[in-house]
Amino acid sequence: MPPPDFSPSAEQNKHPILDKLLALLPDQGAALEVASGTGQHAAWFARHLPGWTWQPSDQQPQGFASIQHHVAQAGVPNVLAPRLLDVCTETWLLGDPATGELPCFDMIFCANMLHIAPWEACAGLMHGAARHLAPQGRLITYGPYFENDVPTTQSNLDFDASLRQRNPAWGVRWRETVAQEAAQAGLQLQQRHPMPANNLLLVWQRVSG
Repeated sequence: MPPPDFSPSAEQNKHPILDKLLALLPDQGAALEVASGTGQHAAWFARHLPGWTWQPSDQQPQGFASIQHHVAQAGVPNVLAPRLLDVCTETWLLGDPATGELPCFDMIFCANMLHIAPWEACAGLMHGAARHLAPQGRLITYGPYFENDVPTTQSNLDFDASLRQRNPAWGVRWRETVAQEAAQAGLQLQQRHPMPANNLLLVWQRVSG
């Protein structure tokens, strides 16, 4: 088996993100991770959230071996086999063959995807999450954002420029514009948590009523 992929940023941010998850989440639940990447987050969070079942997913199936390797190294039994998931498709995960009922999750987690994907992925994430969240479930996103009335750091400006140079469809997103897309899907920003390295952890929930 080839060595697993490794992300230095995932290794750094897994600790502060876990601290927030431990404070936000109940002891048990079912989680879907969108854009699992190397699998470092899946292995780390599942290890420290033993009451949670963790479903990793990614648009790139060639990364599944890395996810499975990190999970195997962590020795965690509560991580399911990775699933293929493209947020821009109308069907994320198939429903029950007998009832057609879609799988529901108490949390959907997505880190560092919105800025390295076309803008359509934001709408896809929000609408897909709204379809698959349990009634009191939460979508949790992590990454860099620009914000109205919040001074922009030079590091985020430089990062945004480098992203757009690599791909004009990429770039650091405005939190308020992301919130507009979320509202179209029936989701509302409930919590905003500043994180290290000028990132934000945002908690979204379905609008009641």
